[in-house]
Amino acid sequence: MIASVRGRVASVAGDGAVIEVGGFGLFLLCTPATLAELRPGQEVRLATSLVVREDSLTLYGFPDDDSRELFTLLQTASGVGPRLAQAVLAVHPPDVVRKAIANGEIGVLTQVPGIGRKGAERIVLELRDKVGPVPAGAAAAPPPGQAWREQVHTGLVGLGWSAAQADQAVAAVAEAIGDADPPPIPVLLRQAIRLLGRQ
Repeated sequence: MIASVRGRVASVAGDGAVIEVGGFGLFLLCTPATLAELRPGQEVRLATSLVVREDSLTLYGFPDDDSRELFTLLQTASGVGPRLAQAVLAVHPPDVVRKAIANGEIGVLTQVPGIGRKGAERIVLELRDKVGPVPAGAAAAPPPGQAWREQVHTGLVGLGWSAAQADQAVAAVAEAIGDADPPPIPVLLRQAIRLLGRQ
């Protein structure tokens, strides 16, 4: 198993990034919140999970080991594959997911595109005793000025929404924030995803 990679960010796309490691360019599928923190030329270390299929080898990248471990755990639930597990982490941080599973908060899990009530109940039933304690994580630094708009827009398009839908969600989030300092990019992105999920 490839547990992590450390190297230079060669490029960042809508759904992943290329990390140069030892002369090789590895493409890692990442959540929009993770991609928003990556810049070409930057030296990074990402936790990884290699998903092996008959016709493909897919490497998923995460900002920390906790996210990777939860990604792996989610896939042990019936009906949850790597794409859906990644979608969960795109909408909620790991501590929120663990808390939702431990406390049976179905509504939190159904905010993830692709998870209905029955799927959420199955995840809770199968993983409640496996999620472990909820970690206390420190909040990320808020993005400067209005730079968050482009990052959130790129993240939404990378998750499959149209540019017009992303524009609408970003505008709605900006209106909700008003003149206040914006929260971290992952928080803004989750807020935009929730708005789009209600449409």
